[in-house]
Amino acid sequence: MDKMRIRGGIALRGTVEVSGSKNAALPILISTLLTPEACRFERVPDLEDIQTTLKLLGQMGAAITPALDQNRVTVKCDAISSQEAPYDLVRKMRASVVVLGPLLARFGRAKVSLPGGCAIGARPINFHLAGLERLGAAVELDQGYVIAEAKRLTGAKIVFEFPSVGATENVLMAAVLARGESVLENCAREPEIVDLARALRAMGAEIEGEGTEVIRVQGKAALHGCDYRIMGDRIEAGTYLAAGLATGGSVKVNGLSPTYMDSILAKFEDAGAKVVREADGVQVIAVTRPRPIDIKTLPYPGFPTDMQAQFMAAMAVAEGASVITETIFENRFMHVPELIRLGADITVRGNSALIRGRPKLLGAPLMATDLRASASLVLGGLCAAGETVVNRIYHLDRGYESMEKKLASLGADIERIS
Repeated sequence: MDKMRIRGGIALRGTVEVSGSKNAALPILISTLLTPEACRFERVPDLEDIQTTLKLLGQMGAAITPALDQNRVTVKCDAISSQEAPYDLVRKMRASVVVLGPLLARFGRAKVSLPGGCAIGARPINFHLAGLERLGAAVELDQGYVIAEAKRLTGAKIVFEFPSVGATENVLMAAVLARGESVLENCAREPEIVDLARALRAMGAEIEGEGTEVIRVQGKAALHGCDYRIMGDRIEAGTYLAAGLATGGSVKVNGLSPTYMDSILAKFEDAGAKVVREADGVQVIAVTRPRPIDIKTLPYPGFPTDMQAQFMAAMAVAEGASVITETIFENRFMHVPELIRLGADITVRGNSALIRGRPKLLGAPLMATDLRASASLVLGGLCAAGETVVNRIYHLDRGYESMEKKLASLGADIERIS
């Protein structure tokens, strides 16, 4: 099992190009189930989760060419022979559950295993199922599987109890082939939802309101193929910018609009960093040792839960005490004991963590527990004196493309050990 060895204490400086967004690419690839025509995508990140998604589509009968060459892939779902997403694949990646909507909408039936993914909370799919039932699906649970059936879905008004990203994606993809109009309220507003809607529109879907709380969909009888380029990954960008802040350096990321990162960039400014926004990139310059800040994770446009762990690593070396409150997932402080092994002073009470910054951390062997926790441990190692070894970095490979190479290009002393 691969490890990451880091010799910390180096201020990171330079520029990196962000990869395509994992959280946008996953549902966009799955949306190809809505049409028998070929869909060609660019800027698809080469990640374990993407490979799992392509394997799932291939197992259903999709033709995939090439197998992700130079971040390009073509998916054609004209010969789908199975409407089942089995446990052995879905357990690896929670996002697989969004095959429910497209399969149900186009084929009238879907059988999907209850999901797995990172162990950061229960994350029930009841919002997904309630939305599909409102569109006319009959849904039952049987031996760990969701089985949904409908001759043809019918447009409806759907009000989500919570602005769930996955539920919004699932119901949106189902609605584009439903008969009549659907109005989705209290939708997730994340940029990745906007990217999915744009990709669906490129396939012929009639959608308006993405990026707001209300999305309107006029159902179509069929969709066609498309050519589409995936948006840049704002969480990857934020991670590298946080590495620059934590190490007292200056990091620029190219390949995405900073408007997607307003809540993140505001926290960099609160921490005393200089933020330079450009049309297709952003730079964070650490002027001093980070100032302490308070963070509360919220649905977009609030501060993203996927950046909480990385900022905690940066606040571990801040000049004062910070408080981070997690409101999205109930089990997302699993990185705390490992950061403490580096010498961080962190106390957790319920869903809040008090971080008392220290002048420096000290390297230690660490164990990663989930995707974003893994990133925080790498950041902790980058600003720790001596050597840090992060074990079980297969989590990183789910969400970061060539992380060690990108960090090395910024001056980090980092290597992957097989």
